[in-house]
Amino acid sequence: MSISPLQQARYQYQPKVPQALAEGIDKLGAVETDEPIGTDLPAEIREHFPLTVGRSVLRFRAGEGRAAQQKPFRVAAILSGGQAPGGHNVIAGLFDGLKKVHPDSRLFGFRNGPGGILEDNCVELTAELVDPYRNTGGFDIIGSGRTKLETEEQFKRTVEVFRQRRLDALVVIGGDDSNTNAALLAEYMEREQTGIQVIGVPKTIDGDLKSEYVEASFGFDTASKTYAELIGNIARDASSARKYWHFIKLMGRSASHIALECALQTQPNICIISEEVAEKHQTLGEIVEQVVNTICERSEQGDDFGIVLVPEGLIEAIPEMNALISEINELLAADEEYFATLKTFEDQSEWVNRKLSRDRSYVFSTLPNEIQRQLLMDRDPHGNVQVSRIDTERLLVEMVEARLDELKANGRFKGKFSHQHHFFGYEGRCAFPSNFDSDYCQTLGMTAGLLIACGANGYISAVRGLARPSSEWEAGGIPLVGMMTMEKRKGKMTPVIEKALVVTDGNPFRTFAAHRDRWAKESDYRFPGAIQYFGPSEIADQPSLTLKLEHQA
Repeated sequence: MSISPLQQARYQYQPKVPQALAEGIDKLGAVETDEPIGTDLPAEIREHFPLTVGRSVLRFRAGEGRAAQQKPFRVAAILSGGQAPGGHNVIAGLFDGLKKVHPDSRLFGFRNGPGGILEDNCVELTAELVDPYRNTGGFDIIGSGRTKLETEEQFKRTVEVFRQRRLDALVVIGGDDSNTNAALLAEYMEREQTGIQVIGVPKTIDGDLKSEYVEASFGFDTASKTYAELIGNIARDASSARKYWHFIKLMGRSASHIALECALQTQPNICIISEEVAEKHQTLGEIVEQVVNTICERSEQGDDFGIVLVPEGLIEAIPEMNALISEINELLAADEEYFATLKTFEDQSEWVNRKLSRDRSYVFSTLPNEIQRQLLMDRDPHGNVQVSRIDTERLLVEMVEARLDELKANGRFKGKFSHQHHFFGYEGRCAFPSNFDSDYCQTLGMTAGLLIACGANGYISAVRGLARPSSEWEAGGIPLVGMMTMEKRKGKMTPVIEKALVVTDGNPFRTFAAHRDRWAKESDYRFPGAIQYFGPSEIADQPSLTLKLEHQA
Protein backbone atom coordinates (compact mmCIF):
# COMPACT_ATOMS: atom_id res chain seq x y z
CA MET A 1 0.00 0.00 0.00
CA SER A 2 1.32 3.45 -0.93
CA ILE A 3 1.30 5.96 1.93
CA SER A 4 2.01 9.67 2.03
CA PRO A 5 4.96 11.20 3.92
CA LEU A 6 2.55 12.71 6.45
CA GLN A 7 0.88 9.35 7.03
CA GLN A 8 4.28 7.79 7.65
CA ALA A 9 5.15 10.57 10.08
CA ARG A 10 1.87 10.22 11.96
CA TYR A 11 2.56 6.53 12.56
CA GLN A 12 5.57 7.65 14.56
CA TYR A 13 3.64 10.14 16.71
CA GLN A 14 3.39 9.08 20.36
CA PRO A 15 0.16 10.49 21.84
CA LYS A 16 0.58 12.32 25.10
CA VAL A 17 -1.57 11.03 27.98
CA PRO A 18 -2.18 12.15 31.58
CA GLN A 19 0.71 11.59 33.92
CA ALA A 20 -1.28 9.09 35.97
CA LEU A 21 -1.91 6.86 32.94
CA ALA A 22 1.63 7.21 31.66
CA GLU A 23 3.04 5.97 34.98
CA GLY A 24 1.11 2.72 34.84
CA ILE A 25 -2.52 1.70 34.65
CA ASP A 26 -1.90 -1.23 36.96
CA LYS A 27 -1.20 1.17 39.82
CA LEU A 28 -4.49 3.07 39.55
CA GLY A 29 -7.82 2.52 41.26
CA ALA A 30 -11.33 3.86 40.67
CA VAL A 31 -12.34 6.31 43.39
CA GLU A 32 -16.03 7.04 43.86
CA THR A 33 -16.27 10.78 44.33
CA ASP A 34 -18.94 12.65 46.25
CA GLU A 35 -20.49 13.66 42.92
CA PRO A 36 -23.46 11.33 42.34
CA ILE A 37 -25.27 12.50 39.21
CA GLY A 38 -28.78 11.62 38.18
CA THR A 39 -30.26 11.49 41.69
CA ASP A 40 -32.70 14.29 40.78
CA LEU A 41 -33.77 12.87 37.43
CA PRO A 42 -37.50 12.71 36.58
CA ALA A 43 -39.35 9.60 37.73
CA GLU A 44 -39.88 8.40 34.15
CA ILE A 45 -36.12 8.22 33.58
CA ARG A 46 -35.51 6.49 36.90
CA GLU A 47 -38.15 3.92 35.98
CA HIS A 48 -36.18 3.01 32.86
CA PHE A 49 -32.88 2.69 34.77
CA PRO A 50 -33.64 1.50 38.32
CA LEU A 51 -30.34 -0.40 38.65
CA THR A 52 -27.86 2.05 37.11
CA VAL A 53 -29.30 5.40 38.20
CA GLY A 54 -27.73 7.60 40.89
CA ARG A 55 -24.17 6.30 40.65
CA SER A 56 -21.16 8.44 41.49
CA VAL A 57 -18.53 9.94 39.23
CA LEU A 58 -15.34 7.84 39.16
CA ARG A 59 -11.81 9.25 39.23
CA PHE A 60 -8.63 7.24 38.76
CA ARG A 61 -5.94 7.76 41.35
CA ALA A 62 -2.76 5.90 42.24
CA GLY A 63 -3.14 3.46 45.12
CA GLU A 64 -6.71 4.45 45.93
CA GLY A 65 -10.24 3.11 45.45
CA ARG A 66 -11.29 -0.01 43.59
CA ALA A 67 -8.15 -1.53 42.10
CA ALA A 68 -8.00 -2.76 38.53
CA GLN A 69 -8.25 -6.55 38.33
CA GLN A 70 -4.96 -8.01 37.17
CA LYS A 71 -6.44 -10.63 34.86
CA PRO A 72 -6.86 -11.09 31.11
CA PHE A 73 -9.96 -9.42 29.69
CA ARG A 74 -11.76 -10.21 26.45
CA VAL A 75 -13.33 -6.96 25.26
CA ALA A 76 -15.20 -5.97 22.09
CA ALA A 77 -15.54 -2.50 20.56
CA ILE A 78 -17.89 -1.00 17.98
CA LEU A 79 -17.73 2.26 16.05
CA SER A 80 -21.27 3.61 15.85
CA GLY A 81 -22.70 6.40 13.69
CA GLY A 82 -20.85 8.94 11.59
CA GLN A 83 -17.07 9.09 11.45
CA ALA A 84 -15.07 11.47 13.63
CA PRO A 85 -11.30 12.07 13.61
CA GLY A 86 -9.61 10.10 16.38
CA GLY A 87 -11.74 6.95 16.42
CA HIS A 88 -8.76 4.80 15.51
CA ASN A 89 -6.84 6.20 18.47
CA VAL A 90 -9.68 5.28 20.82
CA ILE A 91 -9.28 1.68 19.66
CA ALA A 92 -5.48 1.92 19.91
CA GLY A 93 -5.74 3.38 23.43
CA LEU A 94 -8.21 0.66 24.45
CA PHE A 95 -5.86 -1.99 23.07
CA ASP A 96 -2.85 -0.49 24.89
CA GLY A 97 -4.79 -0.05 28.14
CA LEU A 98 -6.05 -3.63 28.19
CA LYS A 99 -2.54 -4.95 27.50
CA LYS A 100 -1.21 -2.88 30.41
CA VAL A 101 -3.86 -4.35 32.69
CA HIS A 102 -2.76 -7.83 31.59
CA PRO A 103 -0.61 -8.78 28.57
CA ASP A 104 -2.94 -11.68 27.72
CA SER A 105 -6.00 -9.42 27.34
CA ARG A 106 -7.58 -9.54 23.90
CA LEU A 107 -9.54 -6.94 21.96
CA PHE A 108 -12.15 -7.68 19.28
CA GLY A 109 -14.03 -5.42 16.91
CA PHE A 110 -17.50 -5.99 15.50
CA ARG A 111 -17.55 -4.81 11.91
CA ASN A 112 -19.89 -2.10 10.60
CA GLY A 113 -21.19 -0.90 13.93
CA PRO A 114 -23.89 -2.37 16.19
CA GLY A 115 -25.24 -4.46 13.33
CA GLY A 116 -21.99 -6.42 13.43
CA ILE A 117 -22.92 -7.72 16.88
CA LEU A 118 -26.30 -8.97 15.70
CA GLU A 119 -24.63 -10.66 12.70
CA ASP A 120 -21.69 -11.89 14.80
CA ASN A 121 -19.32 -10.28 12.29
CA CYS A 122 -16.18 -9.99 14.37
CA VAL A 123 -12.41 -9.68 13.98
CA GLU A 124 -9.66 -9.81 16.60
CA LEU A 125 -7.76 -6.54 16.81
CA THR A 126 -4.12 -7.53 17.13
CA ALA A 127 -1.10 -5.24 17.26
CA GLU A 128 -0.43 -6.00 13.59
CA LEU A 129 -3.93 -4.77 12.70
CA VAL A 130 -4.11 -1.80 15.09
CA ASP A 131 -0.66 -0.22 14.56
CA PRO A 132 -1.16 0.90 10.91
CA TYR A 133 -4.23 2.89 11.98
CA ARG A 134 -2.70 4.90 14.83
CA ASN A 135 -3.15 8.67 14.50
CA THR A 136 -5.09 8.31 11.24
CA GLY A 137 -8.58 9.52 10.35
CA GLY A 138 -11.62 7.46 9.47
CA PHE A 139 -13.31 4.41 10.94
CA ASP A 140 -12.11 1.94 8.32
CA ILE A 141 -10.31 -0.38 10.74
CA ILE A 142 -13.66 -2.10 11.41
CA GLY A 143 -16.17 0.23 9.76
CA SER A 144 -19.18 1.89 11.32
CA GLY A 145 -22.96 1.62 11.06
CA ARG A 146 -26.21 3.20 12.24
CA THR A 147 -28.12 0.13 13.43
CA LYS A 148 -29.75 0.89 16.79
CA LEU A 149 -29.39 -1.55 19.69
CA GLU A 150 -32.63 -0.74 21.49
CA THR A 151 -35.00 -3.72 21.58
CA GLU A 152 -35.23 -6.62 24.02
CA GLU A 153 -34.60 -9.07 21.16
CA GLN A 154 -31.42 -7.22 20.15
CA PHE A 155 -30.19 -7.21 23.74
CA LYS A 156 -30.79 -10.96 24.03
CA ARG A 157 -28.92 -11.53 20.80
CA THR A 158 -26.02 -9.42 22.08
CA VAL A 159 -25.76 -11.54 25.22
CA GLU A 160 -25.90 -14.72 23.14
CA VAL A 161 -23.05 -13.55 20.88
CA PHE A 162 -20.95 -12.32 23.80
CA ARG A 163 -21.34 -15.60 25.68
CA GLN A 164 -20.43 -17.63 22.63
CA ARG A 165 -17.27 -15.57 22.22
CA ARG A 166 -16.60 -15.41 25.98
CA LEU A 167 -16.49 -11.60 25.94
CA ASP A 168 -16.43 -9.64 29.18
CA ALA A 169 -17.35 -6.15 28.01
CA LEU A 170 -18.46 -3.93 25.14
CA VAL A 171 -17.09 -0.45 24.39
CA VAL A 172 -19.52 1.69 22.37
CA ILE A 173 -17.71 4.49 20.53
CA GLY A 174 -20.49 6.81 19.43
CA GLY A 175 -22.61 9.93 19.82
CA ASP A 176 -25.56 10.73 22.05
CA ASP A 177 -27.92 8.19 20.42
CA SER A 178 -25.33 5.41 20.51
CA ASN A 179 -24.50 6.12 24.14
CA THR A 180 -28.20 6.28 25.00
CA ASN A 181 -28.48 2.75 23.66
CA ALA A 182 -25.33 1.83 25.58
CA ALA A 183 -27.08 2.98 28.76
CA LEU A 184 -30.13 0.87 27.95
CA LEU A 185 -27.93 -2.14 27.21
CA ALA A 186 -25.97 -1.65 30.45
CA GLU A 187 -29.23 -1.61 32.43
CA TYR A 188 -30.31 -4.82 30.68
CA MET A 189 -26.97 -6.49 31.48
CA GLU A 190 -27.41 -5.54 35.13
CA ARG A 191 -31.03 -6.70 35.26
CA GLU A 192 -30.25 -10.06 33.69
CA GLN A 193 -27.10 -10.44 35.82
CA THR A 194 -25.02 -11.31 32.76
CA GLY A 195 -21.76 -9.95 34.18
CA ILE A 196 -21.15 -8.22 30.83
CA GLN A 197 -20.05 -4.58 31.15
CA VAL A 198 -20.92 -1.73 28.79
CA ILE A 199 -18.78 1.42 28.52
CA GLY A 200 -19.35 4.42 26.25
CA VAL A 201 -16.93 6.83 24.58
CA PRO A 202 -18.09 10.36 23.57
CA LYS A 203 -17.86 10.81 19.78
CA THR A 204 -19.33 13.47 17.51
CA ILE A 205 -17.83 16.26 15.46
CA ASP A 206 -20.95 18.35 16.25
CA GLY A 207 -19.63 18.87 19.79
CA ASP A 208 -23.06 18.38 21.38
CA LEU A 209 -22.18 15.35 23.52
CA LYS A 210 -20.75 17.11 26.53
CA SER A 211 -21.68 18.28 29.98
CA GLU A 212 -20.17 19.63 33.16
CA TYR A 213 -18.38 16.28 33.46
CA VAL A 214 -17.76 15.35 29.80
CA GLU A 215 -15.88 18.42 28.56
CA ALA A 216 -15.72 17.56 24.85
CA SER A 217 -16.63 14.93 22.32
CA PHE A 218 -13.74 13.70 20.23
CA GLY A 219 -13.50 14.80 16.61
CA PHE A 220 -14.88 18.29 17.22
CA ASP A 221 -11.41 19.82 17.48
CA THR A 222 -10.13 18.37 14.20
CA ALA A 223 -13.32 18.93 12.22
CA SER A 224 -13.62 22.56 13.34
CA LYS A 225 -10.00 23.25 12.47
CA THR A 226 -10.46 21.62 9.07
CA TYR A 227 -13.52 23.74 8.30
CA ALA A 228 -11.85 26.88 9.67
CA GLU A 229 -8.94 26.38 7.28
CA LEU A 230 -11.36 26.16 4.33
CA ILE A 231 -13.34 29.21 5.51
CA GLY A 232 -10.11 31.16 5.90
CA ASN A 233 -9.10 30.19 2.35
CA ILE A 234 -12.48 31.35 1.02
CA ALA A 235 -12.27 34.59 3.00
CA ARG A 236 -8.85 35.29 1.46
CA ASP A 237 -10.33 34.61 -1.98
CA ALA A 238 -13.33 36.84 -1.26
CA SER A 239 -11.16 39.76 -0.17
CA SER A 240 -8.96 39.24 -3.23
CA ALA A 241 -11.70 38.95 -5.88
CA ARG A 242 -14.03 41.38 -4.03
CA LYS A 243 -17.12 40.23 -5.92
CA TYR A 244 -18.80 37.31 -4.09
CA TRP A 245 -20.80 36.76 -0.96
CA HIS A 246 -20.07 33.21 0.22
CA PHE A 247 -22.82 31.44 2.18
CA ILE A 248 -21.25 28.46 4.00
CA LYS A 249 -23.35 25.82 5.76
CA LEU A 250 -21.56 23.88 8.49
CA MET A 251 -22.30 20.62 10.28
CA GLY A 252 -24.37 20.77 13.45
CA ARG A 253 -28.03 19.82 13.35
CA SER A 254 -29.06 20.45 16.93
CA ALA A 255 -26.19 22.62 18.13
CA SER A 256 -24.14 25.41 16.55
CA HIS A 257 -20.83 24.60 18.25
CA ILE A 258 -18.98 24.13 14.94
CA ALA A 259 -20.33 27.39 13.49
CA LEU A 260 -19.40 29.27 16.67
CA GLU A 261 -15.90 27.77 16.84
CA CYS A 262 -15.30 28.53 13.15
CA ALA A 263 -16.52 32.10 13.68
CA LEU A 264 -14.08 32.56 16.56
CA GLN A 265 -11.31 31.13 14.39
CA THR A 266 -12.03 33.10 11.18
CA GLN A 267 -14.05 36.24 12.11
CA PRO A 268 -16.65 36.17 9.28
CA ASN A 269 -18.99 39.05 8.51
CA ILE A 270 -22.04 37.07 9.64
CA CYS A 271 -22.44 33.90 11.70
CA ILE A 272 -25.95 32.80 12.58
CA ILE A 273 -26.25 30.82 15.83
CA SER A 274 -29.35 28.60 15.95
CA GLU A 275 -29.66 28.75 19.73
CA GLU A 276 -29.83 32.57 19.67
CA VAL A 277 -32.44 32.46 16.90
CA ALA A 278 -34.56 30.09 18.99
CA GLU A 279 -34.18 32.14 22.18
CA LYS A 280 -35.14 35.39 20.44
CA HIS A 281 -37.93 33.72 18.44
CA GLN A 282 -36.53 35.21 15.25
CA THR A 283 -38.51 34.61 12.10
CA LEU A 284 -37.02 33.65 8.76
CA GLY A 285 -37.87 37.13 7.51
CA GLU A 286 -36.00 38.75 10.39
CA ILE A 287 -32.90 36.66 9.74
CA VAL A 288 -33.01 37.57 6.05
CA GLU A 289 -33.38 41.26 6.95
CA GLN A 290 -30.30 41.12 9.21
CA VAL A 291 -28.23 39.58 6.41
CA VAL A 292 -29.57 42.13 3.90
CA ASN A 293 -28.73 45.06 6.21
CA THR A 294 -25.12 43.89 6.54
CA ILE A 295 -24.82 43.42 2.76
CA CYS A 296 -26.18 46.94 2.20
CA GLU A 297 -23.89 48.53 4.79
CA ARG A 298 -20.82 46.84 3.32
CA SER A 299 -21.88 47.77 -0.20
CA GLU A 300 -22.13 51.45 0.77
CA GLN A 301 -18.45 51.34 1.78
CA GLY A 302 -17.51 49.64 -1.48
CA ASP A 303 -17.37 46.05 -0.20
CA ASP A 304 -19.70 43.90 -2.32
CA PHE A 305 -18.35 40.68 -0.82
CA GLY A 306 -18.41 38.79 2.46
CA ILE A 307 -18.66 35.55 4.42
CA VAL A 308 -21.84 34.14 6.01
CA LEU A 309 -21.71 31.04 8.24
CA VAL A 310 -24.93 29.04 8.60
CA PRO A 311 -25.36 26.09 11.01
CA GLU A 312 -26.90 22.98 9.49
CA GLY A 313 -29.80 22.98 11.96
CA LEU A 314 -30.79 26.63 11.59
CA ILE A 315 -34.06 25.82 9.88
CA GLU A 316 -35.30 23.91 12.95
CA ALA A 317 -34.45 26.84 15.23
CA ILE A 318 -36.72 29.28 13.37
CA PRO A 319 -40.08 29.13 15.22
CA GLU A 320 -42.40 28.91 12.20
CA MET A 321 -40.12 26.40 10.50
CA ASN A 322 -39.75 24.32 13.66
CA ALA A 323 -43.52 24.21 14.07
CA LEU A 324 -43.88 23.20 10.42
CA ILE A 325 -41.27 20.45 10.68
CA SER A 326 -42.83 19.10 13.90
CA GLU A 327 -46.27 18.99 12.31
CA ILE A 328 -44.91 17.26 9.20
CA ASN A 329 -43.05 14.73 11.40
CA GLU A 330 -46.23 13.89 13.34
CA LEU A 331 -48.36 13.81 10.20
CA LEU A 332 -46.04 11.41 8.36
CA ALA A 333 -45.55 9.25 11.45
CA ALA A 334 -49.32 8.83 11.77
CA ASP A 335 -49.93 8.14 8.06
CA GLU A 336 -46.60 6.60 7.08
CA GLU A 337 -48.10 3.75 5.05
CA TYR A 338 -50.43 5.94 3.02
CA PHE A 339 -47.74 8.57 2.37
CA ALA A 340 -45.50 5.81 0.96
CA THR A 341 -48.13 5.13 -1.73
CA LEU A 342 -47.80 8.69 -3.10
CA LYS A 343 -45.15 8.39 -5.79
CA THR A 344 -44.79 11.94 -7.10
CA PHE A 345 -43.68 15.06 -5.25
CA GLU A 346 -46.75 16.91 -6.50
CA ASP A 347 -49.07 14.32 -4.94
CA GLN A 348 -47.07 14.32 -1.69
CA SER A 349 -47.00 18.11 -1.48
CA GLU A 350 -50.73 18.44 -2.18
CA TRP A 351 -51.63 15.80 0.41
CA VAL A 352 -49.37 17.30 3.09
CA ASN A 353 -50.59 20.84 2.42
CA ARG A 354 -54.19 19.68 2.76
CA LYS A 355 -53.48 17.98 6.09
CA LEU A 356 -51.45 20.79 7.67
CA SER A 357 -53.00 23.39 9.95
CA ARG A 358 -53.72 26.77 8.35
CA ASP A 359 -50.63 28.58 9.66
CA ARG A 360 -48.29 25.69 8.83
CA SER A 361 -49.86 25.31 5.39
CA TYR A 362 -49.17 28.98 4.68
CA VAL A 363 -45.49 28.65 5.65
CA PHE A 364 -45.12 25.47 3.58
CA SER A 365 -46.69 27.15 0.54
CA THR A 366 -44.28 30.11 0.67
CA LEU A 367 -41.19 27.90 0.50
CA PRO A 368 -39.40 27.20 -2.79
CA ASN A 369 -40.37 23.86 -4.35
CA GLU A 370 -36.92 22.39 -3.75
CA ILE A 371 -37.10 23.14 0.00
CA GLN A 372 -40.61 21.63 0.14
CA ARG A 373 -39.24 18.54 -1.56
CA GLN A 374 -36.40 18.27 0.94
CA LEU A 375 -38.83 18.52 3.87
CA LEU A 376 -40.69 15.48 2.53
CA MET A 377 -37.64 13.32 1.81
CA ASP A 378 -36.91 10.01 3.57
CA ARG A 379 -37.07 10.24 7.36
CA ASP A 380 -34.09 9.64 9.65
CA PRO A 381 -34.10 6.54 11.94
CA HIS A 382 -36.29 8.44 14.44
CA GLY A 383 -38.91 9.34 11.81
CA ASN A 384 -37.84 13.00 11.64
CA VAL A 385 -36.96 15.30 8.74
CA GLN A 386 -33.33 14.86 7.68
CA VAL A 387 -32.24 18.44 8.28
CA SER A 388 -28.80 17.92 6.73
CA ARG A 389 -30.50 17.44 3.35
CA ILE A 390 -32.21 20.83 3.48
CA ASP A 391 -30.21 23.44 1.58
CA THR A 392 -30.65 26.17 4.20
CA GLU A 393 -27.85 28.22 2.70
CA ARG A 394 -29.60 28.21 -0.70
CA LEU A 395 -32.90 29.17 0.91
CA LEU A 396 -31.20 32.17 2.53
CA VAL A 397 -29.50 33.14 -0.73
CA GLU A 398 -32.81 33.04 -2.64
CA MET A 399 -34.64 35.11 -0.03
CA VAL A 400 -31.79 37.60 0.39
CA GLU A 401 -31.53 38.02 -3.37
CA ALA A 402 -35.28 38.60 -3.69
CA ARG A 403 -35.19 41.23 -0.92
CA LEU A 404 -32.19 43.01 -2.47
CA ASP A 405 -34.01 43.09 -5.82
CA GLU A 406 -36.90 44.86 -4.07
CA LEU A 407 -34.52 47.39 -2.52
CA LYS A 408 -32.78 47.95 -5.85
CA ALA A 409 -36.10 48.58 -7.57
CA ASN A 410 -36.87 51.18 -4.89
CA GLY A 411 -33.44 52.78 -5.30
CA ARG A 412 -32.37 51.78 -1.79
CA PHE A 413 -29.64 49.34 -2.88
CA LYS A 414 -27.19 50.37 -5.56
CA GLY A 415 -24.57 47.67 -5.07
CA LYS A 416 -24.02 44.25 -6.58
CA PHE A 417 -24.92 40.88 -5.07
CA SER A 418 -23.17 37.86 -6.54
CA HIS A 419 -23.08 34.73 -4.45
CA GLN A 420 -21.56 31.31 -3.97
CA HIS A 421 -22.79 28.64 -1.57
CA HIS A 422 -20.94 25.78 0.09
CA PHE A 423 -21.63 22.95 2.53
CA PHE A 424 -18.72 21.68 4.61
CA GLY A 425 -19.60 18.30 6.07
CA TYR A 426 -17.78 15.19 4.95
CA GLU A 427 -14.60 17.25 4.48
CA GLY A 428 -14.03 17.27 8.25
CA ARG A 429 -15.15 13.81 9.38
CA CYS A 430 -12.09 11.75 8.47
CA ALA A 431 -9.15 14.17 8.57
CA PHE A 432 -5.90 13.17 10.25
CA PRO A 433 -6.74 13.90 13.91
CA SER A 434 -5.11 16.97 15.39
CA ASN A 435 -2.56 16.40 18.12
CA PHE A 436 -5.30 17.31 20.61
CA ASP A 437 -7.68 14.66 19.25
CA SER A 438 -4.88 12.09 18.93
CA ASP A 439 -3.93 12.61 22.58
CA TYR A 440 -7.52 12.86 23.80
CA CYS A 441 -8.67 9.71 21.99
CA GLN A 442 -5.70 7.67 23.16
CA THR A 443 -6.59 8.76 26.71
CA LEU A 444 -10.30 7.98 26.24
CA GLY A 445 -9.47 4.48 25.02
CA MET A 446 -7.08 3.75 27.87
CA THR A 447 -9.64 5.11 30.33
CA ALA A 448 -12.36 2.83 28.90
CA GLY A 449 -10.04 -0.15 29.43
CA LEU A 450 -9.39 0.89 32.99
CA LEU A 451 -13.12 1.32 33.69
CA ILE A 452 -13.64 -2.27 32.55
CA ALA A 453 -10.77 -3.53 34.69
CA CYS A 454 -12.28 -1.77 37.71
CA GLY A 455 -15.69 -3.42 37.17
CA ALA A 456 -17.66 -0.37 35.95
CA ASN A 457 -20.86 -0.78 33.93
CA GLY A 458 -23.03 1.92 32.39
CA TYR A 459 -20.31 4.58 32.41
CA ILE A 460 -18.89 6.84 29.70
CA SER A 461 -15.14 7.38 29.50
CA ALA A 462 -14.44 10.94 30.60
CA VAL A 463 -11.37 13.16 30.81
CA ARG A 464 -11.38 16.48 32.64
CA GLY A 465 -9.06 19.47 32.56
CA LEU A 466 -8.79 19.38 28.74
CA ALA A 467 -7.84 23.07 28.50
CA ARG A 468 -4.68 22.28 30.45
CA PRO A 469 -1.61 20.40 29.13
CA SER A 470 -2.37 16.71 28.55
CA SER A 471 -0.05 15.64 31.38
CA GLU A 472 -2.50 17.34 33.79
CA TRP A 473 -5.69 15.77 32.45
CA GLU A 474 -7.77 13.70 34.88
CA ALA A 475 -9.21 10.38 33.70
CA GLY A 476 -12.41 8.84 35.03
CA GLY A 477 -15.96 7.76 34.25
CA ILE A 478 -19.40 9.38 34.30
CA PRO A 479 -22.68 7.44 34.78
CA LEU A 480 -24.50 7.48 31.43
CA VAL A 481 -27.91 7.72 33.08
CA GLY A 482 -26.94 11.02 34.69
CA MET A 483 -26.83 12.62 31.23
CA MET A 484 -30.42 11.67 30.32
CA THR A 485 -33.49 13.72 29.50
CA MET A 486 -36.90 12.89 28.00
CA GLU A 487 -37.50 13.61 24.32
CA LYS A 488 -40.26 12.85 21.83
CA ARG A 489 -39.20 10.15 19.36
CA LYS A 490 -41.63 8.73 16.81
CA GLY A 491 -44.52 10.33 18.64
CA LYS A 492 -43.71 9.14 22.20
CA MET A 493 -41.54 10.38 25.05
CA THR A 494 -38.28 8.44 25.30
CA PRO A 495 -35.19 8.73 27.56
CA VAL A 496 -32.17 10.00 25.62
CA ILE A 497 -28.85 11.58 26.44
CA GLU A 498 -29.40 15.33 26.42
CA LYS A 499 -27.72 17.25 23.62
CA ALA A 500 -25.50 20.10 24.79
CA LEU A 501 -26.42 23.29 22.95
CA VAL A 502 -24.54 26.57 22.64
CA VAL A 503 -25.14 28.55 25.84
CA THR A 504 -25.77 32.17 24.90
CA ASP A 505 -24.58 33.45 28.26
CA GLY A 506 -21.46 31.28 28.08
CA ASN A 507 -18.01 32.72 27.49
CA PRO A 508 -17.54 31.45 23.89
CA PHE A 509 -20.79 33.03 22.65
CA ARG A 510 -20.28 36.23 24.65
CA THR A 511 -16.80 36.60 23.14
CA PHE A 512 -18.26 36.18 19.66
CA ALA A 513 -21.14 38.58 20.36
CA ALA A 514 -18.75 41.25 21.62
CA HIS A 515 -16.95 41.34 18.26
CA ARG A 516 -19.53 40.50 15.59
CA ASP A 517 -20.71 44.05 14.89
CA ARG A 518 -17.17 45.08 13.99
CA TRP A 519 -16.60 41.90 11.96
CA ALA A 520 -19.81 42.63 10.02
CA LYS A 521 -18.51 45.99 8.76
CA GLU A 522 -14.81 45.28 8.46
CA SER A 523 -13.07 42.58 6.43
CA ASP A 524 -11.09 41.59 9.50
CA TYR A 525 -10.78 37.93 8.52
CA ARG A 526 -8.53 35.59 10.47
CA PHE A 527 -6.65 32.86 8.60
CA PRO A 528 -5.96 29.85 10.86
CA GLY A 529 -4.34 27.83 8.07
CA ALA A 530 -3.91 24.06 7.98
CA ILE A 531 -3.80 21.89 11.10
CA GLN A 532 -0.24 21.83 12.42
CA TYR A 533 1.10 18.48 13.65
CA PHE A 534 4.70 19.52 14.31
CA GLY A 535 6.36 22.42 16.05
CA PRO A 536 5.93 24.35 19.31
CA SER A 537 3.15 23.22 21.60
CA GLU A 538 1.43 26.62 21.37
CA ILE A 539 0.90 25.91 17.66
CA ALA A 540 0.59 22.13 17.40
CA ASP A 541 -1.16 21.09 20.63
CA GLN A 542 -3.76 23.81 21.17
CA PRO A 543 -7.36 22.80 21.95
CA SER A 544 -10.31 24.57 20.36
CA LEU A 545 -10.99 28.21 21.25
CA THR A 546 -14.39 27.07 22.55
CA LEU A 547 -12.76 24.75 25.07
CA LYS A 548 -10.26 27.39 26.16
CA LEU A 549 -12.96 30.04 26.61
CA GLU A 550 -15.28 27.65 28.48
CA HIS A 551 -12.57 27.00 31.05
CA GLN A 552 -11.11 30.48 31.19
CA ALA A 553 -10.99 31.81 34.72
